[in-house]
Amino acid sequence: MGNFDYIRAKDFDRAWLNFELDLPLETSADGKANPFYITRPGDPIDELIDALLSPFYKPPKFFFSGHRGCGKSTELLHLMANPQIREKYWPINFSIRDEADIIDLDFRDVLLAIGGRMFRDYRKQGGVLPAKLMKDLDSWRGRVEEEVTTVKSGKVAGVEVGAGLEAFFANASMKMRLEPTTRTLIRQVIDKNVTGLIDVINSIAAAVKLKDGRIPLILIDDLDKPSLQEAKSIFQERREIMMQPNCAIVYTVSSALFYSKEFDAIRDQALFLPNVMLHPHRSQDKYVKEGYETLKKFVSVRMDTRLIEPQALMQAITYSGGVFREMARIMRTSIGRARRRNAAQIEKVDVEWAATEIRNEYRRILEKEDMAILKNFHEHNHMEYSDRIRPLLQLLALLEYKNGENWFDVHPVLKSVLYE
Repeated sequence: MGNFDYIRAKDFDRAWLNFELDLPLETSADGKANPFYITRPGDPIDELIDALLSPFYKPPKFFFSGHRGCGKSTELLHLMANPQIREKYWPINFSIRDEADIIDLDFRDVLLAIGGRMFRDYRKQGGVLPAKLMKDLDSWRGRVEEEVTTVKSGKVAGVEVGAGLEAFFANASMKMRLEPTTRTLIRQVIDKNVTGLIDVINSIAAAVKLKDGRIPLILIDDLDKPSLQEAKSIFQERREIMMQPNCAIVYTVSSALFYSKEFDAIRDQALFLPNVMLHPHRSQDKYVKEGYETLKKFVSVRMDTRLIEPQALMQAITYSGGVFREMARIMRTSIGRARRRNAAQIEKVDVEWAATEIRNEYRRILEKEDMAILKNFHEHNHMEYSDRIRPLLQLLALLEYKNGENWFDVHPVLKSVLYE
């Protein structure tokens, strides 16, 4: 399970580690569930698993989103370990951060990352591709390198074709991330023959399926990080191209795209991962027991609950708004506060301290008009979209829930300042 040991904490030092904010829960090599993984109410990821396991004429493409911190990365890793998925597909999970610059991302970067990772991962796992395909790929590589630079491509006599291709895909990934000038040149070359790159992807996918008996399934994480404009450019303007690879793909996409008119381009293949509901629609004085039990389990698998007072735990769950990352953040800040007090347990005073820290961050960035909008949503919980609320949703100042109909509410730490 990588370099992290998933051990339940018995003291604050270990608990601090276990509530790391960016800790996608890896599965073991034998596919066993991560000990920190918990099932959500309604198990919404089952919808995506079921869709992937359904019959199809062409390998399916899906667009997976959710609020920042809702656990998308963890759910993709969990999906990848599903026995039925592994029986049908040859899965690859990677972050686009490792293959391209997410601050300057283009559809060509994503396609090159798909082809490169599929080739490198298959070879790394001992897969052998047909000799003719390797020669065809090497020919394509040579043409790309020749066009990208006027300098000789740096081919070394006697270099094995496979090694040359691996080096090419690895170097292309590094240059796409770190060298803006080379990135532009590579994009220009790909632009002259996008279908050539699609053919490369499809040839690798077909060879993997023939050799392995399973269809490649590409799970691309962190594609939700680029700006809304870049997301529109990739998934709305270039949608048809992004559907061309002859392998199954789950693209993570920005939640902002779900709150725009361009959402219509991906509507039929879209899945939004909901936050955990802690109170019913328009009934803020009532608790949703299943929601609170889910967040209690989120804490109890990571640390001995004797390290936190029961009332403090309930308060922490309430302040989290049902967002896993916010829950981890509140717990971490509360642990730090309790340690500084030399306390044996996290108490409500520590949780209130954590909530105040988050509240102060919002005070610095939210304007008076934002507060008026949030107050309106808090009072009515209705759902409506506008350009004005999109940044509030991305900041988690406004949260979305699903209970039959979707609805909004404000981040719980903000409720005390709405009427100031």
